[in-house]
Amino acid sequence: MNGTPEGTVDGTPEGTVDGTPEGTVDGTADGTAEGTVDEATHRTADEATHRTADEAAYGIAHRAEEAAPPVDPAPPWALLAELSHGCPLRCAYCSNPVELIGRSDELTAEHWSDIFRQAADLGVVQTHLSGGEPLLRRDLPAVVAAADAAAVHTQLVTSGVGLNERRLAALTAAGLRSVQLSVQHADPAASEHIAGARSFAAKERAAHLVTAAGLPLGLNVVLHRANLDALDAIVELGLAWGASRIELANTQFYGWALRNRDALLPSRAQIAAARARLEHWRPLLAGRLELVWVVPDYVDGVAKPCMGGWGALSLTVAPDGRVYPCPAAAALPGLDAPNVRDHSLEWIWRESPAFTLYRGESWMREPCRSCELRGRDFGGCRCQAYALTGDAARTDPVCSRSPDHALVRALVDRAAEREAVSAAPQYAYREGP
Repeated sequence: MNGTPEGTVDGTPEGTVDGTPEGTVDGTADGTAEGTVDEATHRTADEATHRTADEAAYGIAHRAEEAAPPVDPAPPWALLAELSHGCPLRCAYCSNPVELIGRSDELTAEHWSDIFRQAADLGVVQTHLSGGEPLLRRDLPAVVAAADAAAVHTQLVTSGVGLNERRLAALTAAGLRSVQLSVQHADPAASEHIAGARSFAAKERAAHLVTAAGLPLGLNVVLHRANLDALDAIVELGLAWGASRIELANTQFYGWALRNRDALLPSRAQIAAARARLEHWRPLLAGRLELVWVVPDYVDGVAKPCMGGWGALSLTVAPDGRVYPCPAAAALPGLDAPNVRDHSLEWIWRESPAFTLYRGESWMREPCRSCELRGRDFGGCRCQAYALTGDAARTDPVCSRSPDHALVRALVDRAAEREAVSAAPQYAYREGP
């Protein structure tokens, strides 16, 4: 998975050109010029989310009760294991929920061992050991060994802080197969401003340890207003650190990133310039360094096929055992996520209301219900629809065909106005659990 939805080219749905739906002009539906006034033009993002959490929770619960017979799902192939919400960094773009799970509520290594056995029986072949920061767990080698014993490929997703030669040797001996290292910027000072903590030297040290151990190293770089202009330097950093893959993941606005959206959202000009540099580098590095571009859906006007569809390809287990169709779904009120302490993973995947709620197409409203892209983008992201409109069942407003798309256009327009400000963005940094 690694952040790029399946069935996409660089995160762009098949059947589109440069991220623009076929049959549109400048990313707008039916050839309607951008800036056309429609019903949503007179609404702001704040007004659209005015509905209370109780109202939204009632809507989700009510739809779950009236849901159509569940679609028999294919087996999942990936599991995101959020081992802890604890983290030494305070990144402003963190997609962890604002309400973090405390360390005392975390699953034990024995719990995770049972989860990996169940996941393998269900069809899972790959797990991302993530957080927060998984290295905060002293029993991490036991967790890795449990996944390896279940024949589930393990990738450590880490800030690099706390990784040393001894710990890496223990993880490798336990069966760790690859490492994805987060990078905030190629410049140490800028990196640490974004991360809210001193960490750049630890990241560089971790990168060299991983490559010296012979493990594949990938870098994950969340792109936003403060680092898009440094794309060349980021690619050069990846080469210097021995990475085989860089995931250039334009910010997805959930959790802390949503709280910091005004400080993070780039302008259209920034995105265009970064794309041009990406296309410069790709042919030069073909076969040497893979560059993956996760689409900036706010700017592109195209709904991403989030997670390959709700409850379609993967599942997320939170630190306390609650299971979600995607990492951001914890923000949906009334979802009533099942807990692996109480239910089997098979029941959760196949039958639980949380997973069947938006699976398939029967839940869709117009314009999604009759859209020719509905089997490719699945109506976009449910969590994003809720974040922007207060209704998780609406068409994702990033889509140019959504009646709420003017909300997103207005946000991106304001980003262009902020681009001229030279001061470093001020963030509401992620807090610890």
